Amino acid sequence: MAIVVSLNPELEARLRQKAAQQGKDVSSVASELLEGILEWELQDSQEAIEGIQRGLEDFEAGRYRSFDEFAEEQRRKYNLPIDS
Repeated sequence: MAIVVSLNPELEARLRQKAAQQGKDVSSVASELLEGILEWELQDSQEAIEGIQRGLEDFEAGRYRSFDEFAEEQRRKYNLPIDS
């Protein structure tokens, strides 16, 4: 299936330069880049869902701390001023 995508001149130039550096045609490079970003997006979403699930499981098991404890840890870790 053919899909036509319009690129601004700067992006097209970058894509053509990348293709030339790799010795590949522009369509192949564009396809590889799209495949990579779509795979990354899927993996990122899955990792976020897994992290949320772990957080919910920790909360249900009583493994959590108060916001004040978290805020204090962040102030110490990043040398942040104490709110007045």
